[in-house]
Amino acid sequence: MNKPVTPLLTVDIIIEMVDRPGRPIVLIERKHPPHGWALPGGFVDVGESLETAAVREALEETSLHVRLTRLLGTYSDPTRDFRGHTASAVYIAEARGEPRAADDAKHLALHDPREAPQLAFDHDRIIGDYLHFLDSGELPAPRQ
Repeated sequence: MNKPVTPLLTVDIIIEMVDRPGRPIVLIERKHPPHGWALPGGFVDVGESLETAAVREALEETSLHVRLTRLLGTYSDPTRDFRGHTASAVYIAEARGEPRAADDAKHLALHDPREAPQLAFDHDRIIGDYLHFLDSGELPAPRQ
């Protein structure tokens, strides 16, 4: 039997800094293409759950131990990453402490999500869905 060709599986994490006024989120400046600001995240390893991958990627890129609080949604537009088709599970997480850029993150910064810079991939859309969730308590509806 032939293995099916499928999108690569990824995770992205919206990390809320709960020990800071206004609960800013962590954004990373990417070290590798595509360059620019983005949510922390990366590829899921074989044998790893989505949740484990999200916690690992957060630690690798921000040096923060996070607690996942919610699955915001899944994002799988075939054009979301110019390097190839990816499907991402996006989590909201909480963290405390001092974030430090590491691994694939060149720099990082804390941002009010309502004032975030333009982001790589489809992360502007993800932040829009996150803000909708903060304002309404409703998770984003699936899009086709």
